Amino acid sequence: QVQLQESGPGLVKPSQTLSLTCTVSGGSITTNYYYYNWIRQPPGKGLEWMGAIAWNDITYYSPSLKSRTSIARDTFRNQFTLQLSSVAPEDTAVYYCARSPYSSSLGNLEVWGQGTLVTVSS
Repeated sequence: QVQLQESGPGLVKPSQTLSLTCTVSGGSITTNYYYYNWIRQPPGKGLEWMGAIAWNDITYYSPSLKSRTSIARDTFRNQFTLQLSSVAPEDTAVYYCARSPYSSSLGNLEVWGQGTLVTVSS
């Protein structure tokens, strides 16, 4: 059974970089043909797909966040990471990692982490 768990600081100051790690257990992040995604949900708003890293180390980003987002992986630790730079209070959200087969989008996310709240505030 594949499980995902987010970890990282719950509070980030404006203009700094938000960094999160997703630890995957029960399956390798290099297994064909899975994508590992980051999604967020601001308070009172809907889910927003941020980006993903594929089994073959190719990354994909939401156009609205591309300039500030970086996703990478550590295959030895079976982890992938999210970095969101120059954060502002509107970046406050619950951040999720999730796995999807064959493509990366909100429509086919099948295994989710529990989510972690990150607050951007001074």
